[in-house]
Amino acid sequence: MALSPQWLDELRARVTLSSVIMRTTKLQRAGREWKACCPFHDEKTPSFYVNDQKGFYHCFGCQAHGDVIRWMTDQRGLPFMDAVKELASEAGMEVPRPDPREAQRAEKRASLVDVMEAAQKHYVANLYGDGGERARDYLRSRGFSRRIVEEFGFGYALDSKVALKGALSEFEAPMLVEGGLHIEVDDKPPYDRFRDRLMLPIQDARGRVIAFGGRILESRDGVAKYLNSPDTPLFDKGRTLYNLHRAGPASRKTDRMVVVEGYMDVIALANAGFGDAVAPLGTALTETQIEMLWRMVDVPVLCFDGDNAGLRAAMRAISRALPMLRPGKSLSIVRLPTGLDPDDLIKQQGAGAMEKLLSDPASLLDTLWRFERDAQPLNTPEDKAGLKARLVDHVETIEHPDIRALYKRELLERFSAFAFPPRPQREWKPDGFSQRTAAPKSLSSDAVARLRSAMSGGARDALTSAVFAGLARFPHEVERHTEALGRLAQLDPKTTEMVESLFDYAETLDSRAQEAISDERGLPAPPEPYRYAFLREGTDPVDAREELAEAVSLLVERPALKAALAAAGARFDEDPEEAFAEQTRLRERLSVLEERLKTFGRKKAANAADLDTNLAPVEEPVTDLETD
Repeated sequence: MALSPQWLDELRARVTLSSVIMRTTKLQRAGREWKACCPFHDEKTPSFYVNDQKGFYHCFGCQAHGDVIRWMTDQRGLPFMDAVKELASEAGMEVPRPDPREAQRAEKRASLVDVMEAAQKHYVANLYGDGGERARDYLRSRGFSRRIVEEFGFGYALDSKVALKGALSEFEAPMLVEGGLHIEVDDKPPYDRFRDRLMLPIQDARGRVIAFGGRILESRDGVAKYLNSPDTPLFDKGRTLYNLHRAGPASRKTDRMVVVEGYMDVIALANAGFGDAVAPLGTALTETQIEMLWRMVDVPVLCFDGDNAGLRAAMRAISRALPMLRPGKSLSIVRLPTGLDPDDLIKQQGAGAMEKLLSDPASLLDTLWRFERDAQPLNTPEDKAGLKARLVDHVETIEHPDIRALYKRELLERFSAFAFPPRPQREWKPDGFSQRTAAPKSLSSDAVARLRSAMSGGARDALTSAVFAGLARFPHEVERHTEALGRLAQLDPKTTEMVESLFDYAETLDSRAQEAISDERGLPAPPEPYRYAFLREGTDPVDAREELAEAVSLLVERPALKAALAAAGARFDEDPEEAFAEQTRLRERLSVLEERLKTFGRKKAANAADLDTNLAPVEEPVTDLETD
């Protein structure tokens, strides 16, 4: 179906914007315009304006802006084509017809809507009739108000295989089968799918009944607690979110969309005042459903039960979402206390407890990290390597290059901090240390020897040698940079021995000492010692620590960029355009880094040298009086 710009302009011209908005929002005349408190965010003073002549609305508070079609999609939550069709019907315009086969399918769907609406009326009548007493008792036991029962359209399916057939006799039997209301087996007469169940209508984004869900009233062996309609020409469970037509408008005010596991959870939340909840229908959250949620809010909140099944459901949703992540679009996760669903939590602790959880969800990244970290024991190096491999596997599914790089960096930094935790400082004992040597003799000699050997082996560039000499001189700074040093050891294997030796060396030192006299320990002197403030005698300790921290950061960033460049090159065959663009960005960053490395420390060293020259004592000339 092709909608030309001219046809859409005609549609906008025929529909008065303010009359559409007035159906859900109270407008007040303001000159040639209308004004109201914005329906997209909470406010007390009107900042939302509607201009019929120009055909758009605008909020000066939250910047919501659009025409009548945008209003239907954003405020009402309708898909674009459904919004167009509804407005065209009001304007008396005919939507351009699709091909004949599509028109025939659309006609069939329209007829099935009539069938489903008739079935809904039948189920509601049963609930309030003589046979619905047990169903009414169940609703009372759940604490659902009369308003909620009517709003969500609760009904009851009689315990009969032919009750619905008799009630919907005006419709042909094949339509009941096609709508999922009847089951047809071989050559036997069709019979009612839903029997002796509390019934709930499942509605599309326009509020039309397209399917049903049924819950048994009493547990019975071999009988499923919940039964949903099968997929039909009207109903695709992977493309439908229960309660979306109500939650969409509600989410505009709360700026939140809550996804729970089932429709009874949705209703329990609505009963407690949470109107912005939806649920999938018996399946894990699909890619289509995630996109539907992102049209409403940038970061939907997934709320799962606190048991293992709830955690697995969260991970299935995360796995589906990872490849789809893009700037500003993500998921957040709330896990309920173990053994509780939303209804249990609200009944036991009140709606405030639920609001507190929803207001502080965990990020997708945090949930992913905790799930994999806790998935199995991590007692051996092999176990930890498995954790790293699982994290990388997740990251590699992310299609957006920048998000993939950022996730990889964050998760690997967490892994490094976990796999290489800071070594605990030994207890300081006065009789084992002297203030000058700052290390027990039985330990320091071995530790210094190992560090001296590691720092002397192989060709070391000036910055690497200077950083390790600086950390040896200020051993109390080692713990501060443990995570960065652990990452350096991973990225640059040549430094692994030095990092491990430095950890051993720092572990033996008095953490209260301000300096360890490296030269007296026999550690090799770094090249250009005067270039770095943290190696010069007399430098203010605060300045020395600040420059040392910057040096550590530069030292780690260089191999990280080179590793990222290599990874981008490895992906060139799969996606040359993306790989080339990423290599270009990384080379630019590496070029900037190299320039920083060339000048790092030199300016401060020059200033220090000038200062020393200016402060040198001046020898007075000998005068005639002094030679007498």
